[in-house]
Formats: sequence, C-alpha cells, structure tokens
Amino acid sequence: MALELRQNLKLAQQLVMTPQLQQAIKLLQLSRVELIESINQELEANPVLEESTAMDEPSTDAPEIAKPEEQSQTWEKSEIPPLASTEDQKTPWEEQAVKDIDWKDYWEDESRTSLPSYSFEQKETINYENIVSSSQDLSDHLTLQLQMADLDEEEIAAGINIIGNLDKNGYLKASIESIAESTGIPVEKVESTLQIVQSFDPLGVAARDLRECLLIQIDSLGFENKLVRQLVSDHLHQIELHNYQAIAKATGRTVDEIVEAIDIITSLEPRPGRKYNSESTHYIVPDIYVYKVDDEYVISMNDDGIPNLRISPYYKNAIKEGTAGPEAKDFIQDKLKSALWLMKSIQQRKKTIYKVTESIVRFQRDFLDHGIAHLKPLILKNVAEDVEMHESTISRVTTNKYVHTPQGIFELKFFFSSGLPGKSGTEVATHSVKDRIKQLIAGEDPSKPYSDKQIVEILAKDNIKIARRTVAKYRDMLGILPSNRRKRPKT
Repeated sequence: MALELRQNLKLAQQLVMTPQLQQAIKLLQLSRVELIESINQELEANPVLEESTAMDEPSTDAPEIAKPEEQSQTWEKSEIPPLASTEDQKTPWEEQAVKDIDWKDYWEDESRTSLPSYSFEQKETINYENIVSSSQDLSDHLTLQLQMADLDEEEIAAGINIIGNLDKNGYLKASIESIAESTGIPVEKVESTLQIVQSFDPLGVAARDLRECLLIQIDSLGFENKLVRQLVSDHLHQIELHNYQAIAKATGRTVDEIVEAIDIITSLEPRPGRKYNSESTHYIVPDIYVYKVDDEYVISMNDDGIPNLRISPYYKNAIKEGTAGPEAKDFIQDKLKSALWLMKSIQQRKKTIYKVTESIVRFQRDFLDHGIAHLKPLILKNVAEDVEMHESTISRVTTNKYVHTPQGIFELKFFFSSGLPGKSGTEVATHSVKDRIKQLIAGEDPSKPYSDKQIVEILAKDNIKIARRTVAKYRDMLGILPSNRRKRPKT
C-alpha cells in the first residue's frame, strides 16, 4: 500500500469556550462570599483595576422605603451606569477595547440593557468580633481534666489513647483490648482508666453505647427513683418503641410510674460530646431583599461588602499622554480588556439574578403573601421561558443565592419543587405537603398518633392525592418517627 499526502477541505461547526466566557459563567454561579474573594484576587492581579470609594463617585443614595411619596423615585428603573470610567465619555482607546469583545457569544439576552436601580434600607452592621471566637473542643476539654488528675504515666498514656478514639458525640469507638494492644498497657489498667475518663465532664462521655452512657449519668446524678436505672438497664429497647404497657407488665409498676421514670430518662443527654463540636456556625447574608411596599413587591440587590470597581486613572493617563512605551501600552490594553470583561460580567450577573428573582416573585406571590401552604409547584423551565434564558443559566443563578422575603430567608432553589394533584386539577408543591404533614403530627393526640394511612385520608379530604409510601418518605425527611414510636399513654 502506497502512502501519500493529501489536502482536504472540511467545514464543521464548533463551539469555543474562550477564557472570558469561562470567567463569566464561573462568576454567574459563585456565591456571595466566593464572588467577593474572586474580585479581591483580580484586584491583586490586575493593576489597571482598582476599587472606588464613596469619595471617588457622586452619592447615589436612594430614598428609604418608609416614605410612600418617594417610592416611585426609589424603585424607578434606570440604565446601567458606565462601567469603564467615572467620566461621562470613554476615550477612543477604551471604545476600541470594548468593540474588540464580542459580548453576543456569551450573553443570550443582550437586547435588554436596562437594570433596575438598587437602593437599600439602613441596616445595623453585625459586629463579627462578638460572634466568631475560638472554642474548646471535646478532646481539649478532656485532656485538661486528664492532666489535672492524679495519674501515673501508664494511666495518662491510656487516657490520651481513649480520648483520641472518641467520636464527635463522645462515644468510645475502640475496644479496650485494641487500646491495650496499641499502648502495651495491661487490659485491667486500661479498663480502670476508662472509668476515670467516664467520670469527667460532660457526664456520659467515653461510653461504649447508649445504655452505658445513660447509666453513667444516672449513677453520677444519684436519682432516688430506682426504676429509672432498671428501665435503662433492662428495657431500653421497649422504651424506644414506646411500649409502656409491656414495660409496666414486666416491672409490675403502673403506667403512670413508667411514664414518670421515662420523663427523667429523656432529660438525660444521649450525645454528651455534641456541645463541644467544633463545627462553626454559618451566617447567611442575603443576595437579594424582597420587600412589600403597599400592594407590590420590590426587589433590591444587596451590594454591601462587594467591591465597586473602576479603571485606574493612572494607567488611562499613561496611554492618553503617550508616556507608556509600546510594550507597556500592549500590557495595559490587555489588562484593560480583562478588567472590562470582569466589570461587565459582574453587572450582567447582577442583572440576571434580578430578572430571575423578579420572575420567581411573580410565580410565588401567594407564598409571599400567605406562607408555605400557598407555595406553587415550579420548575426551571417555567422561569427560563419567562425570562427568555436557558435552563442551565437559571440553575447557575439559583445556586447558593439567598433571598430575604417577608416569610424568611430562603435559597432561590427552595422555590422550585414538583407538585402533587390538588383541588380542581391544580397541583400542590411538595414543600406545602410536607408542611401540612408536619402540622398534622404536631397537633395529634399523643395517645393516638396518626398512622401514615390516616394522614393520607386526611390529605385526601383537602383534595391532595398522595400515596402512603410518599407520606412515609416525607415523614422521614422531616425527622418524624413512625406512629408506633410517637405513641404515649394518657396521663
């Protein structure tokens, strides 16, 4: 077979993801904290870009919502202000930089260039110095007590090993034998050291199971009611099943005595280590505020803490006055294009979030007025068609974005849920059904709790068609026990 070189022409379509396009898509799906971090990184890397202060630009403060006569001015829609400069007109080199960027390859809805103005009510700033503080974890707390105890070297070594094998709830996850083998300390001494550690605060720590944890607390607190210890020692499984009649029959006590003892047991701590968990609290700062003004809902973007960007006048003057050499000029123009892309992407991100939130408010107005029972089924396609964007764009916009509403703070994805058949052929959102199930169980008679089948029948009276297994699934998602484990005798 002869080998030969041959030239062929081929025509094909190909979608190319430019770095600018990738950056714009990335910014769209970032959370508020991630956006601020990304902007700060760009400020450090790009000398042409700088953060403007309130003194650099005229004040744009809007009237407060509380003044009805000024509402029409406060919420009036306006054009997006120029991004590249604080001057009224762009210089020719800035105009050319903007023209070199093909925005249509990325933004699918570029025909709409207006963006509502954003005004904010005066809010008290949280002093995070009073919130964020270092906390002592369970290991540190127990180690300190171990060091203060009068122990020999082997006991201290065994104690450290025991503390190191506790889980976050304070339970010992290693056997005495394995600890003895790893430390070379006799089993008897490890066992005695374990009893010492179990006497430490918090009570019940270093137990090997729930029964031992509760018994440690009962013995340490010295309850006069001896039935309490008997129930934990011999009838813990029946307590879990709320089988009070069987417990009363086995112990020869009355149901009232059993209930009184179980009330004491339930006051004990089943997870003694949880208050020392080092998991930090996450505080949510809403990206959007939705207020009700008269009979209308008003959307306000939260730009607090997000750097306000502008082009550095120093580098603009270097180009205009011709003081920059050819290489420096190319460098500045390259950085300028990158800065303009970032600023344009941030503004478009803000515009897109606003439009999507505006659409959600239109669909879920009944929820905003009356609460979760009136939440409507909604899918990404509904909002995508309403704002004329792709579903993937809606998905990115609603990820890790939070909105403050009259009903509370929710992630934008909360408003999207499937539906179940309801009244007159309409659908009911699954969140509303879950809330209805939660309310039914909260108001039930503890001595006769609703079974899943009874809940199905009650919901059917409200014209909500739902299967029993679906009720069981929603109940599990809500962390609610089955009816046989919720049942309590009448007192």
